[in-house]
Amino acid sequence: MSENQTSYRSIFNSTSLFGGVQVFIILTSIVRSKFVAVFLGPMGIGVFGLLNSTVLFISAISSFGLERSVVRDLAEANASGDSNKVAVVITVLKKLVWFTGLFGAVFSFALSGFLSELTFGNSDYSIGFKLLAVSLLLNQITAGEKAILRGLRKLKYIAKASLWGSILGLVVSIPFYYFVGISGIVPAMLVSSFAMFFVTIYFSKRLKIERSKVSRKELFAQGKNMLLLGLALSLGSMFVLGESYLVRLFIRSHGNIEDVGFYSAGFAILNSYFGVIFTALTTDYYPRLAAVADDNRKAVRLMNQQSEMTVLLISPLLVVFLVFINFFIIVLYSNEFIPINTMMLWAGLGIYFKAVSWSLGVIFISKGEVKILLFSEIVSTMVMLTANLIGYSYYGLEGLGFSFLFAYLYTYIQNFLIVKFRYEFVYSMDFLKVFFVHLVLGASALTIGMNLSGAWLYGLSTTIILSSIVFSINKVNKRIDIMSFLKRRFIK
Repeated sequence: MSENQTSYRSIFNSTSLFGGVQVFIILTSIVRSKFVAVFLGPMGIGVFGLLNSTVLFISAISSFGLERSVVRDLAEANASGDSNKVAVVITVLKKLVWFTGLFGAVFSFALSGFLSELTFGNSDYSIGFKLLAVSLLLNQITAGEKAILRGLRKLKYIAKASLWGSILGLVVSIPFYYFVGISGIVPAMLVSSFAMFFVTIYFSKRLKIERSKVSRKELFAQGKNMLLLGLALSLGSMFVLGESYLVRLFIRSHGNIEDVGFYSAGFAILNSYFGVIFTALTTDYYPRLAAVADDNRKAVRLMNQQSEMTVLLISPLLVVFLVFINFFIIVLYSNEFIPINTMMLWAGLGIYFKAVSWSLGVIFISKGEVKILLFSEIVSTMVMLTANLIGYSYYGLEGLGFSFLFAYLYTYIQNFLIVKFRYEFVYSMDFLKVFFVHLVLGASALTIGMNLSGAWLYGLSTTIILSSIVFSINKVNKRIDIMSFLKRRFIK
């Protein structure tokens, strides 16, 4: 088996493992969203979106990006084969996540009144933010344990933790929506955090890792490197989540809380449902890229391979999504949410550019290029914020969809130019052919979804969907020999 085929198979193997898990996670998300939409309506989803975005923003400030920065250190330590080095990294991480988790919890508890006034314009959710302080601590510890599993490439444990944590979180949260209504959102978020915490701890405890005593000197030296890269990642995440938070506040002040609910519902589909696909694709990609980041030739080859596989695997799903957007909105939410239709069509096309931009951007973290990473994320976020504010001001919800497409097109061009001139990155002809064909199919699906209905819609859309599926299967088969791969997996 060639080196390229081995690499493609590694990408496909990790993606197929997490893809199956993500299907179940998507299903649980669909069920949760359906219950929230039916029991709480657009108003409830708006409240949930504001609470959740605030918690995520605080987490971005307080976590110092440790859950991402440590993956690089663990991947390098694991590749070296030095078990003591791995143990030291893990020990330092566990100490730091407690410190950062408590910092976030105290921040939320102490400023609960201010956060409620800023987010909702009143003090009604002061107690809610106090309770969510516990959630912030639990989420940070959970993120640290998942980072350990990811850095050591314990893919099956991560998959199982994600699956069972999602299912348990769903089961324990739905009763709050049903019996308590909007007032049950905060308790539901809290018990979901407990569920994911206990499940992740259960699987992380199954790792046989040697305990290591770390001196203050080692703690400072190792922790300093984690925190420096993590701080850059944290600042980047803070800008991204801060942008989402500000957009919600802008919509609430210039529109209404129902529009916040529509915006939250629409981008929950993109960020949650397509987001879990990106999670499946990136879980093994980041540690693999970090291991070869010092060799530009190997890094460029892997980035091309990952970009190809990402487009091939995600494009057929995107085409189906663009054609049958109304069906998805009604199934996932209800008829009340049909106003997000056009917004979702434009934003859906933007996923193509988000996918290829993401495949390139991971190199900044893998190389530890803090300044470039910050520059890329801050500028991209400012473009997204400006586009969103202008889009909503002039075109309402539809403008938010178009601004998403524009912002990710810009981000893709920006990241491509950086990696081209800094790391001598060039695209392979294989990728360019794959991307061009799928982008044309996606644009065709968008056009059909916006302009046709009835027999014409279903006739032409079926042709486009089948073309996308057949093209992807054919290209993937050439790279990994699907039948041989499946036979090996079945025999194994």
